[in-house]
Amino acid sequence: MADKKKKVEKEPGRIKQLWQVLNLTRKTDKLLVPILILTFLAPLGAGITVALLLSGGSVLTLILYIVTGLLLSVLVTLIILGQRAEKAAYKEISGKPGAVGAVLRSALRRTWQASEFPVAVNPRTQEAVYRAVGKPGVVLIAEGSQTKIKKMLEDERRSVLRAIPEIPVHFIHVGTDANSTPLYKLNKQMRSFKNTLRKAEVLAVSHRLTSLSKGNSMPIPKGMDPSKVRAPKPR
Repeated sequence: MADKKKKVEKEPGRIKQLWQVLNLTRKTDKLLVPILILTFLAPLGAGITVALLLSGGSVLTLILYIVTGLLLSVLVTLIILGQRAEKAAYKEISGKPGAVGAVLRSALRRTWQASEFPVAVNPRTQEAVYRAVGKPGVVLIAEGSQTKIKKMLEDERRSVLRAIPEIPVHFIHVGTDANSTPLYKLNKQMRSFKNTLRKAEVLAVSHRLTSLSKGNSMPIPKGMDPSKVRAPKPR
């Protein structure tokens, strides 16, 4: 019990954590501090202006409007700080082997089934293909040279379709090229695909592909045959 108390005491408080995030982010984001100052002052200024115009001489109303503007300023500033800190973190690891796996592990919603480990990798050139299964179907994410990884993507697509015919298969290439998706936009890009599967079908498809890649015969949930999954007919 004493050890646990010591560990809790050593953990930084919320204010200290925010200060650490701010210091780490501003090292790579030179516009962070000016933007945070602007996002803090704008709602506060708006609250003070509204208070002066609408308070009608009431001190209580004046205070309420100013406090509301202050709280809104703090909220907006924290949101902007979180977004820019996340973008800076992605920028820091972008282009490094395994960056896509880190995003799949930490940033995907529970509706997706994915692993931080690639399903195909070239150990010599470090190009890799990751696979995620969600309501849009199967998404193959390429990491590495866009020209060198085409064959790996096509091989994995054929492997998926052999296991589950007619399943929707989407491609995303993560990189810094003009036609590639930046790492920090990967999550958004995956959500942009049209949903075609139900939650139970997502789990069944994921289990099916995982079992085949491991070379075993994991049972598929009763009442669900992944090989018969079809996209819904347009209404």
